[in-house]
Amino acid sequence: MHHTSREVLAMLRITTDKKKSKTVLSVEGRLAGENVATLEQCWRELRNASPQERFHVNLCGVSFIDGSGKVLLRTMHHEGGQLVAEGCLNQAIVKEIVGQERNGPRSESSEKKTPIIFYIALFSLLLGAAGTRAQTQPASMPVAGQPLQLTLDKAVGLALKQNPTAQIAVLQAAQAAQDKNIARAALLPQASFGVSDSVRRINLQEQLGTALPFPGIPGHVGPLNVFSTGPDFNSPVFDLTLWDRYRSSRELAGAGNANSLSTREQVILLVVSQYIGTLRAMATVDAARSRVELAQALYDQAADLQKEGVGTGIDTLRANVELQNEKQSLLVAEADRDSSLFGLSRLLNLDPHQEVALEDSLSFFDTPQPDVNDSIDQALAARQEWKALQDQTKAAESDKKASGDSRLPSLRAEGNWAYEGTRLNNGIPVYNYQAVLSVPLFTGGRIHAEIVKADLQLKILAEQKADLRNQIALDVKTALLNLRSSRNQVEVANLGVQLSREEVDQARDRFKAGVANNIEVIQAQDALARANDNQIAALYRFNQARADYARSIGQMEKIYAK
Repeated sequence: MHHTSREVLAMLRITTDKKKSKTVLSVEGRLAGENVATLEQCWRELRNASPQERFHVNLCGVSFIDGSGKVLLRTMHHEGGQLVAEGCLNQAIVKEIVGQERNGPRSESSEKKTPIIFYIALFSLLLGAAGTRAQTQPASMPVAGQPLQLTLDKAVGLALKQNPTAQIAVLQAAQAAQDKNIARAALLPQASFGVSDSVRRINLQEQLGTALPFPGIPGHVGPLNVFSTGPDFNSPVFDLTLWDRYRSSRELAGAGNANSLSTREQVILLVVSQYIGTLRAMATVDAARSRVELAQALYDQAADLQKEGVGTGIDTLRANVELQNEKQSLLVAEADRDSSLFGLSRLLNLDPHQEVALEDSLSFFDTPQPDVNDSIDQALAARQEWKALQDQTKAAESDKKASGDSRLPSLRAEGNWAYEGTRLNNGIPVYNYQAVLSVPLFTGGRIHAEIVKADLQLKILAEQKADLRNQIALDVKTALLNLRSSRNQVEVANLGVQLSREEVDQARDRFKAGVANNIEVIQAQDALARANDNQIAALYRFNQARADYARSIGQMEKIYAK
């Protein structure tokens, strides 16, 4: 047996196994966009090298097939490739392709006259037109009779735009940025312009500081009309406290932005987990529906054998009980699926009337196991919570320095220029310019208390950093442990499903031949049900472990928000 493998950057793996009587072409990943052209090139190379060879195209590892991918699979099937798929979506696509070939096969010459690249270009144009129409209508607006088709990356994009928690985090970061601008304004010159028109009456005795009036001098002056207009200004010349406060606010603005990004990562993790959980619920429904079909077929078989006199009534009764049990399990699975879809819609903040449909499916991509120490270093460099604590520490240090610098003198320049007179037409320019030097002498212990408070805040932040460092390390180690374990679980679960299916087939053959009753069949059905559940759970845990690892190293938005 000859084995070759080809991988592309867009998450597509193509593996070729050449056996004695056939060649198996295994495809894993998303069959969409540029990946379609890659698969077509590989198919042409194999066909040209062995035109008489039998080809089996294994699509069990394909997570998504777009329109151009369907066209390519139809061409491959027409040219002799046998399509093999698992999962309700892929199986439906294969059945559609095979049904179209049986109902109306086209001539080989007409197939060769229409290259697959034409269909790819046509489908791209249709997607572009659909995208233009979608931009004119919000994604959360309900479309009558049409569910909102969601891929994982599209769901993440909607959450970042519409999820209230993510939007509040962005607004809080904007508030922190404005606090920085407010602190910076205190370092810049301030000016104002005023206009006043007043009436004054002055007590001369009070102004001269005597209780006895002077002969010939009135006791008061006025009332006088006073008109004044002009600018006032002030500006700090030397004040280290204001500068330190500005540096603190600048670091807090950076911490606010880091907290916003951390919240976005958490929202993405919630959406990815809910999406994967919904895929698990959908896969459970498909598996339950398949078991209902199998139970129905076994019940019909038992009933037919009873009619022929070969089977017994108790065999038919057992088969009917098993059929009802499987129908009950299907109802429970459908309710869980709908509930999970409701939760996803809530996370995306969609309109309550909008129905949702998922386009992806649970899949397995075997990737190398990352190194623990390298992952921890990567997490400390990328986790936004760690960056926020570092910025908060720098802000606390600036606050402490500002408290110490408040003991130093400060120098300000201020003054005003005005046009004053008793009326608008008889005023003269007047002005007052001054420099103010302020030296703190006694503050009642305020400065010392501020310094002690800043020291305590630094100690609190140091404890939080130590705790966060250990938490990040624990997140990384736990995610890697779950990733390794779930990878092994997927392999074991796949083997269990294969063996359980063989057990059901053998039990059915024995029951049909009259060698045994259908107790063996019922037991084999239960074993297959457990194997299906184990496979679905293993795939779910593997995909969840991948998401948890991406979150632990701070790469959720980079990986899932494409």
